[in-house]
Amino acid sequence: MRLLLIRHGQTPANVLGLLDTAHPGPGLTALGERQANAVAEALRGEEIDGVFATTLVRTQLTALPFATATVIDGLHEIEAGDLEGRGDRASARTYLETAFAWGSGHLDVTMPGATDGHAFFERFDRGISVAAEVDTAAVFSHGAAIRVWTAARARNVPPIFAGSHELENTGVVELEGSPADGWTLISWAGAPVGGPSLVDDSAGDPTGDALDRA
Repeated sequence: MRLLLIRHGQTPANVLGLLDTAHPGPGLTALGERQANAVAEALRGEEIDGVFATTLVRTQLTALPFATATVIDGLHEIEAGDLEGRGDRASARTYLETAFAWGSGHLDVTMPGATDGHAFFERFDRGISVAAEVDTAAVFSHGAAIRVWTAARARNVPPIFAGSHELENTGVVELEGSPADGWTLISWAGAPVGGPSLVDDSAGDPTGDALDRA
C-alpha cells in the first residue's frame, strides 16, 4: 500500500518554538489554515482511499479542507513529558536526541517524565496498521513522530536520514509497503505543500528541525 504521512499545519506553538505535545493541543494559525488548503488542493489530484488524523486537533483541522478524517489513537506526537511547553535550545535538543535514539534502536531510553521508545513504536505501529487497511492512505500526524517512525521503519535509508532532514508544517513523507512486509521510503518533501509562500522562516518549530539545528 501507499502511505502518505503529512505533518499538520502551523500552530501558535510552532511560531513560538515551543514543545507542545499535550492533548487536545492548539488549532492552526492563519498560515496553518492556508497550508491546509494547499494540502487539500494537492490531494485532490491523488487517488486517496482513506484520510486519517490523530487525537490532537491540529491534525484534524489540517485534513478538514480535503475531508473529515477518521481519528486513530496512537498516531499523536511524541510526548514531551517534563519538557512540555519549553522553548529553550537545551530542551529541544534533549527532546530530539531522545526521540532519534529510539529511531536508531535504543528503545530503553526514556523521555524525561514520559515514555520510552517501546511505548512509542507500539502505539504508532498499531495506528499505522489501521491506516494500512486501505490501498492509499493520507495520514495527518506530527513532525517528530513521523520522522522517528520513518527512521526506524524505512528499510532503504539509514536511521540518521530522518534526523538530518527537516519536516516543516505540511511536509509529506511517502512510503510503500505494509506492516507485514516492511516499508520503503519513496520520497521526502520536507517543505510545505504549496511552495515558498507558505514557509515561515522565523518560526522556531523544534519538532520539525533537523538534529544539527536543535
